[in-house]
Amino acid sequence: MGRTFRIRVRMRRFRRQHPRIAFTIRSFMIFSATFGGAYGFVSGSRSENSGYDPNAFAIGASFLFALACLGLATLSMRLRFVNKRMRTLAAHNEALIDRNWELKEAEERARSLFEQQGDLIVLRDHQGRITYANDAYCTLAGQARGALVGTRFDFDVLEQGDSARESNGTRIHDQKITTPHGARWIAWREGYVRLDAGQAAELQSVGRDVTDRTETERALSEARDQADAANRAKSRFLAMASHEIRTPLNGIIGMGGLLLDTHLTPEQATYARAVKTSGEALMALIEELLDYSKIEAGKLDLEQRPFALSTLIEEITELLAPRAQAKQLEIAAYVDERLPLEVVGDAARLRQVLLNLAGNAIKFTTSGGVALIVEPGIWPNEISFLVRDTGIGIAPEAQQRIFREFEQADERVARTYGGTGLGLAISERIVKRMGGRITLTSEPGKGATFGVAVPLAPSQGATGQTTFPSPDLTGKSILLMAEGIEASLIARRLERWGGQTCLISDASVAEALLPERSWHAVLVDRALGATVADHLGEAARTHAAQRLVLLTSSSRHEKISPAFTGFLVKPLRAASLAARLALAPEIASPDLAPEPPAETAGSAPAKALSILVAEDNEINALLMRSLLTKLGHRVVIAVHGEAALESWLAASTAGTPYDLVLMDIQMPQLDGIEATKRIRAHEATTGGHHTPILALTANTLVEDRYACFEAGMNGFLIKPLDREKLDEALAGLAASRQLAI
Repeated sequence: MGRTFRIRVRMRRFRRQHPRIAFTIRSFMIFSATFGGAYGFVSGSRSENSGYDPNAFAIGASFLFALACLGLATLSMRLRFVNKRMRTLAAHNEALIDRNWELKEAEERARSLFEQQGDLIVLRDHQGRITYANDAYCTLAGQARGALVGTRFDFDVLEQGDSARESNGTRIHDQKITTPHGARWIAWREGYVRLDAGQAAELQSVGRDVTDRTETERALSEARDQADAANRAKSRFLAMASHEIRTPLNGIIGMGGLLLDTHLTPEQATYARAVKTSGEALMALIEELLDYSKIEAGKLDLEQRPFALSTLIEEITELLAPRAQAKQLEIAAYVDERLPLEVVGDAARLRQVLLNLAGNAIKFTTSGGVALIVEPGIWPNEISFLVRDTGIGIAPEAQQRIFREFEQADERVARTYGGTGLGLAISERIVKRMGGRITLTSEPGKGATFGVAVPLAPSQGATGQTTFPSPDLTGKSILLMAEGIEASLIARRLERWGGQTCLISDASVAEALLPERSWHAVLVDRALGATVADHLGEAARTHAAQRLVLLTSSSRHEKISPAFTGFLVKPLRAASLAARLALAPEIASPDLAPEPPAETAGSAPAKALSILVAEDNEINALLMRSLLTKLGHRVVIAVHGEAALESWLAASTAGTPYDLVLMDIQMPQLDGIEATKRIRAHEATTGGHHTPILALTANTLVEDRYACFEAGMNGFLIKPLDREKLDEALAGLAASRQLAI
C-alpha cells in the first residue's frame, strides 16, 4: 500500500513538473486503445466465422455507448468536484497570502517600533553573550549591532541603586553607568523569556534613561534636606532668641512688680506700671512670633483633655474685664445651657483663640461693649463661639486680608491701634488645626462678629450633667434696670429660666413700674449711677424680696446701700446669678458676701520652705531671691550647675535636704538638664530623699519640655515668672511635700 502510494505521488509530481509530456503520453494511450478496439471489432465482424449478428451488435454497441456515457458523466462530476475544490483551495490560498502579508507588515512594524523606541533592549544567552540589541542600546553603547552580538559587552557601573523583585520574577533596579555620552542613570527591568520552543530561555533586559528624573529627585531631596535644616536652624534661633529675650524680660517684669509693691509717689507708680506694661506687651509679641513659628514648622500639637466649658468662658471674660472696664466698656459671656458640662479638646489653644478675638474686640471698641456667646453649632458635637463688639467695624475688602500674616485692615488702623497682624492668622490656623472654621461678619462703624465653630465632643464623665442647678423662675417677675450688652444677656438667661423679665434703662420708668406687681427680684446696675441705684433700691424695699446691685471689680469695695440684699460682680457668672436668685429673701449668700481684705504680699506662708535656686543671671537671681523671701521662704542661690549640684549634695549629706530646687536650664559649666540627671542618679544609688525639681526655662518648645521630664524634673515654670503661679505651686508643695504640675 505504501509502495503504491509512493508511485502515485511520484506520478503526480511528474505530471506537475512535465505537464506537456504527461499530456502527450495520455493522448497516445487513449488513441491507441480506441484505435485497437475499433480495428479489432471491424476485423472480427468482417470475418466469415465471426457469427456477426446485427441485432446483437446493436445491443452491444448500445451497451458500450451507455457505459461510455456513464463514464463521461462520472468524469464530468469528478471534474466539477475537482474544480470546486480548486476554487476553494485558490480562495484559501489567497487568504493565506493576504494573512502572510499582514503578518509580514505587523512584523515589520513591530521590528521598527522595537528598534526605534527610546528604551534600551538587549537579549543575552545563558553565557551572557548578546544575541540581540536594539538601536537605542547600540547608540548608547556607541557600537554597531554586528559588533555587539556574540560579545559579553556591558556598561561600567558607577553606582548601583536599590534592587527589588516582582511576584513574576522580574528584577527591577537602577544603575548609574558610563557611556560615550557621559554618565547616565538607567532603570532596568530584567527577566527570562523563551523566544522559540525547544530553545533555552534568554535574559531580556529593558532599560529606560531616567537621568533627568533621578537628578530632579535628588535635587528635590537636597532642597528638602536644606529646608529641614533651615527649619531646625530657625527653631534653634527662635529658641535661643526667646531665651535671651525672656531672660531680661523676666527681670523687667518681675522687678517692676516688686517695685510696685513698695511705697512710691503717684508719679513713680505711673512710671513703674508703664515699665511693667511695656514688658508684658513685648512678652505678648514674643509669644505670637513663637506660635507663628510653631505653626509654620508644623509643630503645633493639640491636646485632647476634658475641660469645663462654662468655666473657661467665664475665666476669659474675667481676665479681660479690667482692660474693658479701663476703657468704660462692658464685657459679658453667655453659655447656652444645652451644652454639656465638660467637653474634650485643647482648652489652652481654644483659650488663646478666644482671648485674641475678644482682646482685639476690646482694642478696636471705644464705646459699648464686647459679648462672648457660646451656643450649639449646626453639626453634631459642634460648638459655636461668637465674639461680638460695637467697635469700628471692618470694611468688606479688608475682611479676607486681615487673616493673612502681618496684615491689618488698613494703615490708619495699624498706626492708631498698633499690633503685628499675626493674631488672627495664628487663630485661623489653630482653628483649622482643630477641625473647625472661623468667620467674620462686619460693617464699618457697626462693629464686628467673629464666629468660631469647632467640634468638641462631650466628656464621657460629664454625660447628662449640667453646669449648675438652674432656678425655677416660672411665673416670677424680675425687674432688670440696666443697659448695654450684659443687660441683654442677663435678660436672655432669666427668660430661659422661665422668668418674666422686664428690662428698663430709665430710672423713672423703673420706679413707676415697681408698684404694678410683686417682683421676685430687682437687679440694678450701679453703672447707671450710685445715687440712682441706691434710690431705686430703697424704692424696691416694699415691692421685691430680692434686691441685687450689679458692681464692677473696681467698685465692689465701695459702700453699698443697706436696701440691697446682695450684690453680683460683672462680668456676671451664671452660677452666681442662679445661686443668688435661689436664696431665701433677705438672706445674703456667703459666696456673694463682701470679701475680707486680701493678705499682704509679705505675709508668711503656713510653712517656710528651703529652696535652692540655680540661676546664672544676676538680675533673675536677685528677682527670685526677692520673690521667695517676700513669700517667707529660705533661699540659697547657685550661679551654675556645678555649684547647684555641690550645694544639693552638701545639704543632703548634712541631713538638711532642700524642699525644692528651682533649676535654670541654660547655665555655664553644667546645664540644668545634666545637673538634674546627676541628682536623680545619686538619689537612685543612695535611696535618699526625692527632691522636687522645677525647671526655670525661657524655652517654650515641646521638645524642651520633654527634655525636662526625661531628665527627671517634676515640672517647669516659663519665664517671665508669674508670681501668682509661683506662690500657688510653693503653697501646694508646702502642704503635700510634692509638686503637682
